[in-house]
Amino acid sequence: MDEPSATQREPAPRRDQGDATASVIATRGLTKRYRGGQLAVDGLDLTVPAGSVFGFLGPNGSGKTTTIRMLMGLIEPTAGTARVLGRPMPRSARTVLPQVGALIEGPALYGFLSGRDNLLRYDAADPTADPRTRRTRVAAALDRVGLAAAAGKKARAYSLGMKQRLGLAAALLQPRRLLVLDEPTNGLDPQGMREIRTLIRELAADGTTVFLSSHLLDEIEQVCTHAAVMAQGRLVVQGAVSELAAGARDRLAVTTPDAAEATRVLKELGVGDVTADGDRVTGEPPERDLAEVTAALVAAGVRVRGLTVERASLEDAFVALTGEGFDVAG
Repeated sequence: MDEPSATQREPAPRRDQGDATASVIATRGLTKRYRGGQLAVDGLDLTVPAGSVFGFLGPNGSGKTTTIRMLMGLIEPTAGTARVLGRPMPRSARTVLPQVGALIEGPALYGFLSGRDNLLRYDAADPTADPRTRRTRVAAALDRVGLAAAAGKKARAYSLGMKQRLGLAAALLQPRRLLVLDEPTNGLDPQGMREIRTLIRELAADGTTVFLSSHLLDEIEQVCTHAAVMAQGRLVVQGAVSELAAGARDRLAVTTPDAAEATRVLKELGVGDVTADGDRVTGEPPERDLAEVTAALVAAGVRVRGLTVERASLEDAFVALTGEGFDVAG
């Protein structure tokens, strides 16, 4: 179906408008099958709450990038629907995309231009951008991502991390209701990663919803409020990050040079799923007091160098849900 004419089309929502509990992204049965029969995304029902920092996780080939491309109107779905900012995509791309900042698969840059001139060209290509404030907004975006000092440097001389920063600056040239970021900290040093995480939190605090695809699970735990896990094109689980991590089991961990004897004692104490790896023995947290477990180990001659119950991480939950490790590509 063609997009309604200007006289029929409903007014675009104002940037400051909307229910705080509304979904900024909502898909129902979203499916993409490529020629040759490859099913990249299979019946995806995804809900991204307004104002959230939403982590999108999945191993190699799980369908994350294909999903993002459909959400941004870059490719057509085979079946199902996708709504972004309350509008159907890709049919409403011209209405929706001016309100969305995106950094997908790395920024496309003109290497012979400076960082500043790249942003000036990006902004000039945006029909909604005010040319009178262009240089001021470009300077502010460069400063916000820590590139003010390198603004005059040619982009071809930028490091990977600097290019990522410049791509993020391009997404921030105008106020956005939604930011879609694919691996935004790729190539950054630890300090740069912390700065980008802080920036993402600030943007969310200002009311921008951030949709973040990342292979760094600890990053998702640190910065995201909600997350979804994909595997083999299907949605495995979604929800608040704290709830997802809570779905994985905590583990009793004993550090000792006497791993074999510690394993025997723990099993006798009724500890389940006991495994040993080098000088580390783990198992399900026992119901009895940890002091009793320590005393039993010591009484058996086990040299206990450490004993604790480790909180389950998002990575633990991911492995439990998908049955596999995590790969960079998606």
